[in-house]
Amino acid sequence: MKVLLIGSGGREHALAWKIAQSPLLDELYAAPGNPGIADHATLVVLDVEDHAAVIAFAKEKAIDFVVVGPEAPLVAGLADDLRAAGIATFGPSKAAAQLEGSKGFTKDLCARYDIPTGAYQRFKAAEPARDYVREQGAPIVIKADGLAAGKGVTVAMTEAEALAAIDECFDGAFGAAGAEVVVEAFLDGEEASFFCLSDGKTALALATAQDHKRVGDGDTGPNTGGMGAYSPAPVMTSAMVERTMKEIIEPTISGMAKDGNPFSGVFFAGLMITAKGPELIEYNVRFGDPECQVLMMRLKSDLLPILYATATGTLDKVEAEWRDDAALTVVLASKGYPGSYDKNTPIAHIPDASAEAKVFHAGTALKDGQLVATGGRVLNVTAFGKDVTEAQARAYALTDKVEWENGFCRRDIGWQAVAREKA
Repeated sequence: MKVLLIGSGGREHALAWKIAQSPLLDELYAAPGNPGIADHATLVVLDVEDHAAVIAFAKEKAIDFVVVGPEAPLVAGLADDLRAAGIATFGPSKAAAQLEGSKGFTKDLCARYDIPTGAYQRFKAAEPARDYVREQGAPIVIKADGLAAGKGVTVAMTEAEALAAIDECFDGAFGAAGAEVVVEAFLDGEEASFFCLSDGKTALALATAQDHKRVGDGDTGPNTGGMGAYSPAPVMTSAMVERTMKEIIEPTISGMAKDGNPFSGVFFAGLMITAKGPELIEYNVRFGDPECQVLMMRLKSDLLPILYATATGTLDKVEAEWRDDAALTVVLASKGYPGSYDKNTPIAHIPDASAEAKVFHAGTALKDGQLVATGGRVLNVTAFGKDVTEAQARAYALTDKVEWENGFCRRDIGWQAVAREKA
């Protein structure tokens, strides 16, 4: 099978690494890829926003299957155009990708099909939103409606913080993503990420993870795209997974189909485990980043036939088998992230992978033969262990061997699980 992978981040490096292990694979291309992905795939210079160019390349190379990694091309309808050209594609349609592309769309779906989530209101102007916040009080959550690279959400602990977040959205901090704002109730509990594949009819539960959104140790500072993750999430017991499938995932699949937007791809459900049970914070329509890195490390099964079955409506014919081990990833980011940071800073050394640990590339490039950091989140140091404590120790041991002066990381990834294991 000839496969084209769309994307250039740590998530796509993890997918490329896993797809490359498949005995079904003949050739793997990646557009645009990164220097880490180049170890597993032939990199292609393609403008992913030019759907006709992607289709022309796929036809020229007789590509059998396209895997779309990031959310932006999905929200822009790349999967629809590829499928219309007769190319099997992993990823939801433009209509179904609204689950991530519009937080208001998802909240309305939840209201229609009685899916547990926080109470909410949608606003297209600042003043009514401000009035609603004053009426509700804090803590309260302010979200830019559209795609904001994981940064358009403010969990406001004070009314003043909430009002400032509303102004930030409507003043253009997140571009078009902030033209509409969703204000929702603060959910109290423990966050978890749940991943599940759907071909529009069948659901295949994958695995759980826990992300660390805030930039600083002890969950302090602003939200980021994610500073690290581990899998499995202890809070997601088998009973909680069962409830999540029954109360959240299955009603979403049937509701989307009923609304004429059948969902094919991966559900990444951001959950809050409250006293009442699992409640949906938001959906993403692609593998998480950095959650994908720990999922791919734990997946024992061949990934390629599972993705292909999802794309071709045959998900009921495959299963996913997982290692019992825990996996943990530490994000190395550019100093200053999630604010402004220097680009093209040199990375002097990345340690070799071992059986237990590997460094995935995210925001890297080669400039005149030198590996440099081009993004905010740059490297994902990922390791296995018999439990999260061991995985954490291995990940940080490898992190400390990376030579990059402009890099920083949190030093407490996995702290909740480690505390549980020591209790």
